[in-house]
Amino acid sequence: MTISRRDTLKLGLKGGAILGACLTAPSIVLAQGRRPALPSGVMSGDMLHDRAMLWARADRPSRMLVEIADNPGFHGARQIAGPEVLPATDLTAKLDVTGLAGMDTAHYRVRFAALDDHRAISEPVTGQLRLPPTTRRNVRFVWSGDTAGQGWGIDESRGGMTTYATMRGQRPDFFIHSGDTVYADGPLEESVALTNGETWRNLVTPEKRKVAETLQEFRGQFAYNLMDANVRQFNAEVPMLAQWDDHETLNNWYPGELLDDSRYTEKNVSLLAARARRAFLEYMPLRQMPEAPGRIYRQFAYGPGLEVFMLDMRSYRAANSRNRQAGGEATTFLGQDQLRWLLNSLRRSTATWKIIAADMPIGLVVRDGENFEAIANDHHGEPLGRELEIADLLRAIRDEAIHNVVWLTADVHYTAAHHYSPERASFKEFAPFWEFVSGPLHAGTFGPGELDGTFGPEVVFQKAPPEGQANLPPSEGYQFFGQVDLDGESEILTVTLMDSAGSALHTQVLEPQRA
Repeated sequence: MTISRRDTLKLGLKGGAILGACLTAPSIVLAQGRRPALPSGVMSGDMLHDRAMLWARADRPSRMLVEIADNPGFHGARQIAGPEVLPATDLTAKLDVTGLAGMDTAHYRVRFAALDDHRAISEPVTGQLRLPPTTRRNVRFVWSGDTAGQGWGIDESRGGMTTYATMRGQRPDFFIHSGDTVYADGPLEESVALTNGETWRNLVTPEKRKVAETLQEFRGQFAYNLMDANVRQFNAEVPMLAQWDDHETLNNWYPGELLDDSRYTEKNVSLLAARARRAFLEYMPLRQMPEAPGRIYRQFAYGPGLEVFMLDMRSYRAANSRNRQAGGEATTFLGQDQLRWLLNSLRRSTATWKIIAADMPIGLVVRDGENFEAIANDHHGEPLGRELEIADLLRAIRDEAIHNVVWLTADVHYTAAHHYSPERASFKEFAPFWEFVSGPLHAGTFGPGELDGTFGPEVVFQKAPPEGQANLPPSEGYQFFGQVDLDGESEILTVTLMDSAGSALHTQVLEPQRA
């Protein structure tokens, strides 16, 4: 739902009456049990210089009420009567608020008024988001992926999902969640014995006791992560650009797949993915465009120095295979429409730095049994299979002199800095570039992976568990995120790979190439 200043009036007297009851009659006291609550906190995302998506969820049918201002005291706040929330959307509400031009930081306050008694109004929950600049200034953002995976859920005795608190402490302008925002295929046990003799104790909900198949079970995956106080506080202070990967549905899925997995009664993966996508779109502050409903790839300019291009490497791929075809539909990964959008967007971009947020890495070999899950095929020769799309894209970027392209990714559950160069590559028709890998946020740690030589990657830095150790719990400290700092004057870009304690593990300083 999109709401502008003018739209507030169009909602009519009903919305105004609700707002009036909320904001001018605090003396009305009702039994606490009759008042709505916001169990999942608030969120913001998909920011433009003059608008942003706001998100919240109620615990009962009600109407969203929003105040928004350019100051934390809410002096002169604009009041908006937002959408009604009903079970049809799992009581989630999204509001596309416009008219924010000129604000550096937008402060917002969300309440819900019960539909059966408009006097029953929730306590407010407050959030803030920093809007993209239109002039040059310093920008900082963080990225990572993989939340609540491999059996490691919320252990409140260990502080919950603490990497989110560490990222919040860096005071970023925004956050890119690089996929695997939930683990719908990863049931949780209440206790897990650790190798050091301790016990990991998961908070468990009914939806997390089995693999997700129904729409309500997929919704429950997202609601679970929002039970963590660190996640809620982070979401209230840092706007998010979200993308999805496989675990929002199930491990290594592709369209048209039929499952051979006894845990599932529903074997049609495309049907499961449709339910997963609906839950993802309900629970993420992601703007849906009328001309492309359900589309997840999109772009965001962040001032003259930076633009982010969010990819969808899951929805359009052909089946996982040996990935060594010389051509044809079996090589599809991003798909022609998305590739065309990406290349045209890169051409038009006037930003100094073009950040491609990819939910899977380019050169790391990611296996799916005897097949391959990502782009690389462990062949090391000329491009084949899914590598063909990437080769075409990299060639076009070089030929059209599109400078300062940096790839950010997650997925592989460790952190690394990779430099790609035609001097080391089998395929040589591209300009050198960097790819930075980070994650997990709160999941099992694995790695390191093998590199495929087709595009000439070189490991400049990596940190992963010691050899022979896999699926380490978050308590072992192998949880990672990346931080990107743009200097507004020099336009130097600094990428720092960090751990869950906030220690800087590796720093790469990148100077912009001028046309």
